[in-house]
Amino acid sequence: MIDPITKHILDEIKTTNTTTIDKSTKIKRAVGQLSSIEARKRNDPLYNRMIKYRDLYFKYRDELHKRYGPRVVNKAKR
Repeated sequence: MIDPITKHILDEIKTTNTTTIDKSTKIKRAVGQLSSIEARKRNDPLYNRMIKYRDLYFKYRDELHKRYGPRVVNKAKR
């Protein structure tokens, strides 16, 4: 027997549509990715700072999930 949340997720997957991406969006995405690659190659201090704070963000997010996760499990199941 599938629980209601899993059933809802599976039904949602069936109803999602693919979207087309226009050329300007593709270019913006490529510029973002390639600029990060170029900054990493050149050992840019701004890139290093960005990575440091991204790592700290994930660390703090995981700590919050550990702290408040057990309290909100029931809310998540509703």
